[in-house]
Amino acid sequence: MPSTSVRLWDPVVRLFHLSIAGVFVANYFFNEAGDAWHVWLGYYAMGWLLVRLVWGFVGPRSARWADFWPTPTRLIAHARSLIAGRPEHRLGHSPMGALVMLLMLLAMFIAGLSGWAMEEVDALWGADWPLQVHEIAVDSLLVLVCLHIVAALFESFLLRDNLPLSMLTGRRRRLPDDPPR
Repeated sequence: MPSTSVRLWDPVVRLFHLSIAGVFVANYFFNEAGDAWHVWLGYYAMGWLLVRLVWGFVGPRSARWADFWPTPTRLIAHARSLIAGRPEHRLGHSPMGALVMLLMLLAMFIAGLSGWAMEEVDALWGADWPLQVHEIAVDSLLVLVCLHIVAALFESFLLRDNLPLSMLTGRRRRLPDDPPR
């Protein structure tokens, strides 16, 4: 008898997701920019960002960049399936989900780099543009996070599969059209 669920998200991906979500909420809503917690949580997030970058090359299949990189062909096929009312079911990130994820990672990197520059680069002391870049990056990240949450809930509804729960448990319900993994 085949299993009703399949192992999908490994512990590194799940810890990365939960850690980054926690840091984002803490730093955006509760920590004052420039205070010690804000700075150290920013360094923590940048460390996780580096781990995730490397894990995308050496981790299991669902964590690898090659498994979900949002190529134009994949993005167009995904958009067409949504428009046709036949959502593309796949294990791992959907192409549009992957694109949003990559944009979130880029926004995190820009936020971290600009935050570091404001704190550590003496030549930028008093310059306004690093703060402006930082604020644009984190505000863009907030928009992307909201899009990510709404899209995960929407896809969960379309696919009749609890995608947020799968990120917590690491397992996802196996559907008849699931390819072997």
